[in-house]
Amino acid sequence: MKIKTDWNDALKKEFKKEYFINLKQTLKNKKSSGEIIYPPQDEIFKAFNLCPLSDVKVIIIGQDPYHGEKQAHGLSFSVKHTTKLPPSLKNIFKELNRDLGVSIPKTGNLESWAKQGVLLLNSVLTVTKQSPGSHRKIGWEVFTDKVIDILNDKENIIFILWGNDAKKKAQRIDKTKHYILESSHPSPFSVKNFSGNSHFSKINKLLKKLKRPMIKWDLE
Repeated sequence: MKIKTDWNDALKKEFKKEYFINLKQTLKNKKSSGEIIYPPQDEIFKAFNLCPLSDVKVIIIGQDPYHGEKQAHGLSFSVKHTTKLPPSLKNIFKELNRDLGVSIPKTGNLESWAKQGVLLLNSVLTVTKQSPGSHRKIGWEVFTDKVIDILNDKENIIFILWGNDAKKKAQRIDKTKHYILESSHPSPFSVKNFSGNSHFSKINKLLKKLKRPMIKWDLE
């Protein structure tokens, strides 16, 4: 697990703290006991490697990684190019289409968003195969809280909080310095309250107001 961008300097103290040492040992023990963990170890910090701290304009916070084979690759809601679109991602694309008229893409790989300054962060960064929520409360929430604190020290970041796990981070954000857009999670269980949030157009309107480059949301 390595971070190769300026995030490393910002987070290096966390790696030495007891909770993170225990977190790494917990993951090691799970792997030794035969559990299959997603995403692959070298992709756990992919969000930080594709979107340096100095580039972050928007952060989209999810829950934990996809728990199916060949799905999770270190970016919240994203899957690899050849992977079938999960239901939550389909619903995100449907809202994008409704909001901005963007054609629903065939790929679910959101790396192009990350490279434009969208940090795609889950509240929990790993999961055991076919066991959603299995790595909650082993230390990841503490780590991602620190990520929010680091971003909170900046100004004019647009925080997108989808679902209850993400909304818990709101208490760490200074609303006088940043923008927060909240809605239900895009999963089939709560999509009724996700659809129509118009977050994609709202993000670009805010970026335009801030005189920052808007996000090109289309993936093709």
